[in-house]
Amino acid sequence: MDAPNESLRIENALQQLARLIRRHAVPSGGMHQTAVPSLMVMHATHLSEPLESVYKPSICVVVQGAKTAMLANEIYRYDPSSYLVTSVELPIIGRIIEASPEIPYLCLKLSFDTDAILDIVKEADLPALNSAEVRGITVKRTSSALLEALIRIMELLDAPKDIPVLAPLMVREILYRVLQGEQGALLQQFAIIGSHAYNIAQAIRVINRQYNRPLVIEQLAKSVNMSTSAFHKHFKRATAMSPLQYQKTVRLQEARRLMLTENVQASAASFHVGYESPSQFSREYARMYGRPPLVDVQELRGSIGDSHVLG
Repeated sequence: MDAPNESLRIENALQQLARLIRRHAVPSGGMHQTAVPSLMVMHATHLSEPLESVYKPSICVVVQGAKTAMLANEIYRYDPSSYLVTSVELPIIGRIIEASPEIPYLCLKLSFDTDAILDIVKEADLPALNSAEVRGITVKRTSSALLEALIRIMELLDAPKDIPVLAPLMVREILYRVLQGEQGALLQQFAIIGSHAYNIAQAIRVINRQYNRPLVIEQLAKSVNMSTSAFHKHFKRATAMSPLQYQKTVRLQEARRLMLTENVQASAASFHVGYESPSQFSREYARMYGRPPLVDVQELRGSIGDSHVLG
């Protein structure tokens, strides 16, 4: 396809998606769950504070405005020319960096099951490529084919009776378009049973569901059929952090959420997420966020309250 025609199709598709998101999002802001179970949309008129959450495997497409996602010390920027893909569960700090009442931030987020990736690779006879660098997060260039597929699933919201039958087909088309794009091999790796990326994804799932339990690296590595040294290497390759750093990040993020949104005291939050010593919790919390728990939560509550900005 020639570049001018592709650019025009992208521009038209973005305009259509903007209209659809405005129609189905909550104008007051925040991420809104649609009638399609895996699809969420967002409308925001102001820049956001850095907000944390564990991103599950998903595609985040910005139609208007811009956002950054920070993993460890890496920052990923995405806007209407690009989109974010997370292939595994990752503790991300997201921040809206372009938004205004006149030109609001508009985005949609589509979650997916990595098992669907492998099915598509097999059925479409896509080459199972190998990649030495398999990070669980990446930014890809937007294509007209992907945006037009997203328009179709958004239009489905106006025909709710069709959603149970057609939505799964449209999700598969969207994933197929992502796999066809640049760096599609990176997404494939996390779905190929037995690959290092797949094994790391299984370990990440365990940590996220048992983050408040002691982490025994040797046992976790053995459970996914990897040596301890290989496990460390491939875990850091996928997440930009060590397994212990990952667990600590998830623990501190959850403790922060409990204190901020559920008014849980710092000591209770520390025990809830698995710390045995409140003093150790306070030290590690201050090291990560730059200030003690009580001070940090008071500052945050004054600026963002209970809002959650995902995607």
